[in-house]
Amino acid sequence: MWRLPGFRAVLRRVRKAVEQCSRTEAAPDPALAAMERAVVRCVPSEPKLSLSFALADGSHKNMQRDQSEPLGRALNRIATNALKGHAKAAAAKKSRKNRPGASGGAACAGSGPEPAAACEPVVKLYYREEAVAEDVLNVDAWQDGAVLQIGDVKYKVERNPPAFTELQLPRYIMAGFPVCPKLTLEFGDPAGSLFRWYKESKPGAAESEGSGSSSLPPPTAPPTWTETGVEERVYTPCNADIGLRLKLRCTPGNGQRFGPSRELESVCPVEAGPGTCTFDHRHLYTKKVTEDALIRTVSYNILADTYAQTEFSRTVLYPYCAPYALELDYRQNLIQKELTGYNADLICLQEVDRAVFSDSLVPALEAFGLEGVFRIKQHEGLATFYRKSKFSLLSQHDISFQEALESDSLHKELLEKLALYPLAQERILQRSSVLQVSVLQSTKDSSKRICVANTHLYWHPKGGYIRLIQMAVALAHIRHVSCDLYPGIPVIFCGDFNSTPSTGMYHFVINGDIAEDHEDWASNGEEERCNMSVSHSFKLKSACGEPAYTNYVGGFHGCLDYIFIDLNALEVEQVIPLPSHEEVTTHQALPSVSHPSDHIAIVCDLKWK
Repeated sequence: MWRLPGFRAVLRRVRKAVEQCSRTEAAPDPALAAMERAVVRCVPSEPKLSLSFALADGSHKNMQRDQSEPLGRALNRIATNALKGHAKAAAAKKSRKNRPGASGGAACAGSGPEPAAACEPVVKLYYREEAVAEDVLNVDAWQDGAVLQIGDVKYKVERNPPAFTELQLPRYIMAGFPVCPKLTLEFGDPAGSLFRWYKESKPGAAESEGSGSSSLPPPTAPPTWTETGVEERVYTPCNADIGLRLKLRCTPGNGQRFGPSRELESVCPVEAGPGTCTFDHRHLYTKKVTEDALIRTVSYNILADTYAQTEFSRTVLYPYCAPYALELDYRQNLIQKELTGYNADLICLQEVDRAVFSDSLVPALEAFGLEGVFRIKQHEGLATFYRKSKFSLLSQHDISFQEALESDSLHKELLEKLALYPLAQERILQRSSVLQVSVLQSTKDSSKRICVANTHLYWHPKGGYIRLIQMAVALAHIRHVSCDLYPGIPVIFCGDFNSTPSTGMYHFVINGDIAEDHEDWASNGEEERCNMSVSHSFKLKSACGEPAYTNYVGGFHGCLDYIFIDLNALEVEQVIPLPSHEEVTTHQALPSVSHPSDHIAIVCDLKWK
């Protein structure tokens, strides 16, 4: 979407006007600006339109009407609703008047004549100051800028204004960790919307006012709020906010107009953070987004909630980790802060729960300029995010290894070799591992394109031959994308490969082939041995080298994660240092209260050659 120069500044200048008129959109006609709003939602793909407005008695009406219905029927229904509302309001007023002790007393209830029965109010719809004919269909009648009149009250019709369909603050909020609301808009976008953050006044600040000697408990006063001065989507609480709740006022927009504002308050107050985290020192190297010539790349297995929240994980895999630090609500705070602090251009994640992708990662990273795509495996999957100011997504070429091996002619020769070893073939085709491949194009230079691959290979320690076959399928598919579909584009291949530098899989990637007598072909014993030779034509290297470990748990530590790059087109500008061994082992192993996963993110700055 195009933007005028200084777009955010323009939004800030109109903020006050919008918030002062939160119930009416600014309009050139003062009469229109003073009206209530009637919001119409009408989209071609749905048979009904919705109409929402507030009656004079204070009740709010939400109506669903067929788009193909004549306007007259909808107006008659509005008139009926208005009459019912009037009757209810009159009955409530009479009830209050007749209540013992009410002003005037019950004795006066019948002293005057009964009011005349309410008449059905006149309901009309006008467009450009002319009444809309009642035989016009709803889909054509309810135009933006029309005026709905119910009795003496007039409403400005707003058709499909920007609106939030979902708006939510995270459950747990910690000092020093960015708070990013989950939001979904219709007819708008976050960049065109307005945000304003407030924090609760200090608890007890207002309690001393007016305190007397009365034995009655003081009435519960509504909270008072003070502005934080932050007018962005993301707010990072400070230590002074600990113990206070937060409030966010949002006005949805699309760069041209604004919809009705909404407010939401945090359920719990801001809590103290865990102190220094393993990634804090690393962020000193990534304070700013890189220049256009560089590509800051992150690969990270973030530990799926579906694996972290099991009894086996709590008692066997990670018994040293405080139980609350394995909870998703806690870990999400750390994951969001760590990832946003890298200011990356590409982020490839493994073990991503579908809900974590949509509810946590997308809103947090979107607020920092990144857009993401997701590929499910079974219970979790892969996510690739890219910086929108640097890249646009051209195409996706994701595969399941099992499906590709069985059905894609690219792998016909490999499948024929594997067929000679039925037991090994059966084991390989049972695996659910997937490969995510995204082709990106530079927004600065359309001639620069890049193939970004992301995977999580089979995990079992004795699955070396399975990982070899998976990698052979992956590299053949990546070659098809980067050589056949987009000839000559460079490759960045990230992932948790579950292979240390001493394994056959790593040797295969770096050297381009693997001998048929390599010991990994018999990694699960002689019965599953599947000797064969495989090769590839890429010239790849591990951009972050071979660190001592990228996975550190109680019973194992080793280097399993890599960013493989195409040496013909890319070179390494900088590798962000990993946390020190002391930082990793402060709480014995990973994950911990200061690190959200059992893996460590690998981060590097790459440069086009």
